[in-house]
Amino acid sequence: MPLSTGQIIFAFAFAIVFLVAIAMSYFADRKRHKRHYKNSYLVLIGIAGIFAGVYFLVKIF
Repeated sequence: MPLSTGQIIFAFAFAIVFLVAIAMSYFADRKRHKRHYKNSYLVLIGIAGIFAGVYFLVKIF
């Protein structure tokens, strides 16, 4: 089903406005994130390590 010109324009406008709103929210909360979420990347590395470990255990056995 082809999209009309109006639908395509709306999709692009929505995407641009949504990305701008996300960026504004991120930059407004950047100081707070640095204070409250220190070393949060370690949690991400830990979860990725657990998934990788489970994956390799399943592949081996």
